[in-house]
Amino acid sequence: MLINMKEMLEIADQYHFAVGAFNATESSLFRAVVEEAEAQNAPAIVQVAPGEFDFATREFYSYVRERLANSPVPFVLHLDHGKNLQQCLKAIQAGFTSVMLDGSEFTYDENVRLTKEITSIAHMVGVSVEGELGTIGIMNHSDEGGVEHITYTNPDDVVDFVTKTGVDCLAVAIGTAHGIYPKGFIPKLQLELLEKISAVSPVPLVLHGGSNNPDGEIKKACEIGIRKVNISSDFKYAFFKKVNQVIEETGGFIPAKVLTPGIEDAKNVIREKMELFGSLGKAHLYR
Repeated sequence: MLINMKEMLEIADQYHFAVGAFNATESSLFRAVVEEAEAQNAPAIVQVAPGEFDFATREFYSYVRERLANSPVPFVLHLDHGKNLQQCLKAIQAGFTSVMLDGSEFTYDENVRLTKEITSIAHMVGVSVEGELGTIGIMNHSDEGGVEHITYTNPDDVVDFVTKTGVDCLAVAIGTAHGIYPKGFIPKLQLELLEKISAVSPVPLVLHGGSNNPDGEIKKACEIGIRKVNISSDFKYAFFKKVNQVIEETGGFIPAKVLTPGIEDAKNVIREKMELFGSLGKAHLYR
């Protein structure tokens, strides 16, 4: 079942859980997400950044869209961190049901202008839009972008931004970063800030950079009001670590024998995240 982000997160908000959004750049990672979501009867979001979209090609996402549409489990196909109209339109033309316009590194007024422009177009064809206020940090090995110095979301801007742009959900900056944190680095989410944002936001909230954060903080963030959590590095790391281990131990290169163990390890991480977000067994709520 393929739905848009507004439909996905309205149910999540009503029943107080979050949905995992997993960046799937190629078939093995995609299989891990879809097969585990179906096994756990859990809603899920398959997403991809513009650079990942270009790498995998539009043809790959034609297959992805068909696979998701024919699943009994609800999915969203989402463009993560689109930076301009052209990137968002490419995804919409490829059959994505949701896009993000990340104007967080522009001025507030320019962010509003660009996001409103995307929303006006996307909504005409039933595609949802995610906006962003504040900036997400960046660590190593990330395709999603980010900045060295985080700008936290100002709760006073939230209602104005959502009203002017018409976005369906809002990514907020409360202290996360894209990528794997360096050894010894302990991230600290500003949960009191999230409470203030959640109290005024008219749309569901999104947490970017959800990998490699303490489980307790992520769980608490979902309890406060986060309804979509982006996961990329954690499950990709598990996949490639296992694939590398199998190659080193066996010297093999047959895809089924090398990639299958990686898929299974990635599934384990995906299942753990779904449990943390409270989305296990929630697919029936969408029928």
